[in-house]
Amino acid sequence: MHPAFLDDETQIAPPRAVLTARGDGAFILRSPEALGPYARCVGEWIERWARDTPEALALAERSDGAAHWRTLTYRELREAIGAVAQSLLDLNLPAGRPIAILSDNAVDHAVLMLAAMHVGITPCSLSSAYARSQDTGRLHRMLAVLGPSLVYASDASVYGAALQGWATDAVKVFSQRAEAVPGARPFAQLLAGRETPAVRAALERIEPDHPAKYLLTSGSTGHPKVVINTHRMLCANQQMIAQTWRFLAREKPVLVDWLPWSHTFGGNHNLHMVLCHGGTLYIDEGRPAPGLIEKTVRNLRDVRPTMLFNVPRGFDMLLPHLEADAALAADVLSRMRLAFYAAAALAPSTWQRLQAVAARVRPAQPLWLTTSWGSTETAPAVTSAHWGLESAGCIGSPLPGLTLKLVPNGSKLEMRVKGVSVFPGYRNAPAETATAFDEEGFYRIGDAGYLVDPARPERGVVFNGRVAEDFKLSSGSWVSVGTLRVALVSELAPLVQDIVLTGHNRDEVGMLVFPSAAGAADLPRLNAALRAVMQARRHAGAGSSQCPTRALVMASAPNPDQGEITDKGYFNQAAVLAHRATEVERLYASPAGAGVVLA
Repeated sequence: MHPAFLDDETQIAPPRAVLTARGDGAFILRSPEALGPYARCVGEWIERWARDTPEALALAERSDGAAHWRTLTYRELREAIGAVAQSLLDLNLPAGRPIAILSDNAVDHAVLMLAAMHVGITPCSLSSAYARSQDTGRLHRMLAVLGPSLVYASDASVYGAALQGWATDAVKVFSQRAEAVPGARPFAQLLAGRETPAVRAALERIEPDHPAKYLLTSGSTGHPKVVINTHRMLCANQQMIAQTWRFLAREKPVLVDWLPWSHTFGGNHNLHMVLCHGGTLYIDEGRPAPGLIEKTVRNLRDVRPTMLFNVPRGFDMLLPHLEADAALAADVLSRMRLAFYAAAALAPSTWQRLQAVAARVRPAQPLWLTTSWGSTETAPAVTSAHWGLESAGCIGSPLPGLTLKLVPNGSKLEMRVKGVSVFPGYRNAPAETATAFDEEGFYRIGDAGYLVDPARPERGVVFNGRVAEDFKLSSGSWVSVGTLRVALVSELAPLVQDIVLTGHNRDEVGMLVFPSAAGAADLPRLNAALRAVMQARRHAGAGSSQCPTRALVMASAPNPDQGEITDKGYFNQAAVLAHRATEVERLYASPAGAGVVLA
């Protein structure tokens, strides 16, 4: 059963899509709805709500242990943006050099980022993992590529050491303990700026195709690249979403969100949805990790958001708390319009558990579980599943203003994208930009998909993994990593955090298994479950590409410093295989060594 509002066309756009087939097996999919007008630049959102709803709450945060939230209304946010923007202009920063932000989501982070965008200076939020890593070389390489004119971080005692050894003339700014870094400025000094008409003049000079921000790719398919996000991309994408989720015109979103602004999900999709519609963002200091998820739980109970955005691992970490405490679940879900997952595939078991919790605490009001699909280069949403889904897998259909092309590639259909919210290219990387687009100007996003129902294209597209992740066995059979991994993780829930599949040019599929807390606490049970799942697939007649024959439980957690897991919580299959080549060889050794589980 789905919520009644999904059938109300004043609140949700009906599913529609137009398919144009081609003779080579490719086809084009697009929305028949034209894209409506959108803002010229991100700063126009701030100006609108500071004028129309000045006392509405815009941003809130609290530091560890704080009982109360630090808040900014839209009037206060605009005043802070104006002050910092003026200070940035007064610094006479060299043209063409961005601002680098090294630390986690916070009110000061948001003010600096939005102030820079307000006056045509391009910010770039980097993952805090770069600056927290013991190996500062990766951060220094990123900074060398960016060449920033100003570098900001929240606390010099946490992030200051990461900048040591990096030769630069960039201004250094810290919100706390700036005095610990020679020559650094306190953020309070920027907040003390007295706005002049120069800020308004700079805002009015911004054009839609000017860079609004830079984002680094996750590096899941190679080395990170600097992605140009223009104001047109960001503003058009929010208009696309608004035409699909029509209720946003009347219901201002209230979010509790941890997703990092160094990634497009948190920094573009979620933050910009709030700013575009005059909503409220409570910055969550929690994370989907032991010892941190409890902070998220507290914040969700306190705020009771209207929408919940998360990655699959976030829902997996949250579910035990909701399942164990009906009162908590009732509070958290009391006014929730939807729960939305993205950035990785959701296991069927997670979908079922979320629905079960919702049915138990709000039986008369089903929870809408939905998703979207896109990338850093697409600002980010390309598709939206804006209808009731029975299970995970479907990523929806193209949003207004975008065209999706599906092209045969090996055993799959590769998806490519064209439209106003697709990026113009990578910064200072003409070769990489050229190869990112095909001969018709479609961006090669690298993912695969297929139609739910070829006779009814409006039912959407099923995500079918990344083209680059798939591999062949020695028999020539293709292994679809995305679909097989999700199925196995679901079958092994709740004992497994994630699985990396092996078998490139080998006879059999294997598994490097990262246990959950429950699995690590009871390895005999996990090993028995692995053996049972592999045997069940073999007895069911699954082919070699769908039937792992061996597994090895990892003794160490994924290493973020080596890129094995991102700060959004999803696994980089290629990085794990590269850094754990010894474990892969051990997995296939004959005779099997200690710890290897055979079917």
